[in-house]
Amino acid sequence: MSHHDDHPPVTDWINDWDWLDDQWGENAINIWNDVREQCPVATTDRYGRAYMPVTMEGVSAVAKDTENFSSMWISVTRPDGPRSPAPPITSDPPEHADHRRLLLPAFNPRKMAAMEDEMREFCRSLIAKLDGDDSADAAEQYAQHIPVHGICKITGMPEEDADRFRDWIYRSLQLAPKDNEVRAAVSSEMTAYIEVLLNDRIKNPKDDLLTEVAVAKFDGVDVDWTLKVGYIRLMIVAGIDTTWSALGSGLWHFAQHNDEVQRLVAVDNDDPLWGTAIEEVLRYYSPVTMARRVLNDVEISGCPVKADDQMLLTFPAANHDPAAFENAHEFQLDRAKNRHVAFGLGVHRCAGSNLARMEMSIGTQEWLRAFPNYSLDTTKKTKWANGQVRGPRNIPVNLNR
Repeated sequence: MSHHDDHPPVTDWINDWDWLDDQWGENAINIWNDVREQCPVATTDRYGRAYMPVTMEGVSAVAKDTENFSSMWISVTRPDGPRSPAPPITSDPPEHADHRRLLLPAFNPRKMAAMEDEMREFCRSLIAKLDGDDSADAAEQYAQHIPVHGICKITGMPEEDADRFRDWIYRSLQLAPKDNEVRAAVSSEMTAYIEVLLNDRIKNPKDDLLTEVAVAKFDGVDVDWTLKVGYIRLMIVAGIDTTWSALGSGLWHFAQHNDEVQRLVAVDNDDPLWGTAIEEVLRYYSPVTMARRVLNDVEISGCPVKADDQMLLTFPAANHDPAAFENAHEFQLDRAKNRHVAFGLGVHRCAGSNLARMEMSIGTQEWLRAFPNYSLDTTKKTKWANGQVRGPRNIPVNLNR
């Protein structure tokens, strides 16, 4: 059944916000800025009681306070919604450290550097498929394939299941927060799929993360099976759409700023300008918003919150706080001071950030060098995803070779 009737469009973002409202995807930056000018924390009752801090100060305070805010809830959703573990992101200290230690080696800088050449080849193969075309969709024909390739290389999941991954991601991030049946269905489909892969690796070990997770032990004791499934669930949901959205937002942005493209393609790939450009895409278009469960009655930015309320962690809103960034509203290709929180902060800072940066850098470099004069096709509408991971689903462009 459609729940559309109980969710009228938002008219008051201070007292009745909804991160799955259709205005969010395209206009979230303006929404956060408007809220911030009036108060530091917005509230809603659409999902039970939930709060949305929009300042760096408020977001940081929540992210760093694991005593009062628990990660057992990482999205704002129906209060009776079933939730599946996806460690380490859904765990709190002290268990959190063990989970993270298990996964971090797979994403260390040395391993990422070793993947770079192959990733460049992969990007070039996607570009080669556009040979002779005058126009393209930079999301569907390019950006969305790159993080699938990366996460499959690391985990050992089969890349031919990419469409299935995208379907799960869409349903779990765009539909599940308002529909418990969808949430339960996606969860059981993913569990069944992951269990087959893990069981296969127990019988036939390989040099991949699936194998490491399948045989994982803490202090000589087998890790609980639901946690093992949860690790891989996290890889699918957190390792694909997030980077696709960040990379895609950058390609959408540069399609409208050819002067910036020309500055970038004029320098070598290891020039610092590429580094600051990617960090500014991450700051300005940060795709990921997280959440917490409030454990105790506390105050955030002077706003009282109660145990069992939900707290939205809008890292992207913090990245637009003028108190934290000079000319926060401006996209600056060479912004020197950029302590953005696109990857979160505190103990849960993104474990895959090295992979995301590598995929964004190489993906952006290869596209801009191949099509230095591409532009947004303004006759077609770009649709943006709302909610937890915000980014363009399609990027219609003219290649202007």
